[in-house]
Amino acid sequence: MVGDGDDEIQARRQGESGHRTVPHTADIRVDAWGTSRERCLVEAALGMVECFADVTAVRPTAVERVQFAEAADDDLLVALLDEVVYRLEVHGQVPVDLEAEAMDDGLDVRLAVAALSDVEIVGSVPKAVAWHELHIGPGPYGWSCAVTVDV
Repeated sequence: MVGDGDDEIQARRQGESGHRTVPHTADIRVDAWGTSRERCLVEAALGMVECFADVTAVRPTAVERVQFAEAADDDLLVALLDEVVYRLEVHGQVPVDLEAEAMDDGLDVRLAVAALSDVEIVGSVPKAVAWHELHIGPGPYGWSCAVTVDV
């Protein structure tokens, strides 16, 4: 994770991907960036997980695949983050690693998951993704996004 705005800009100029969380009134704001749309989406999901769980020492116990139909970029961002919330609430799974690949008809995502009981909870668990002030798009140094997560 990059510490401040200048560090983030320098990292992006060097082609690095990453994310950071920013305090937001009663919620969490995740800023993410990557060299491609797919990498930016992955970083946003990892940033959301990092808000509530320490997965650094956790090994995945399963790999799940999810496919999303081609949609607007903001719809894909919300769909991916909603999938993380769904897996958490319904299956008790936390993604510890993700990969995303563009396909002709959408997005293929691989989620390496661990049981919720295997991770250390370090913050409030996400409940939903807010559409307010959501942003995703290309820029001079790759893709970036910002999203508010209700906790």
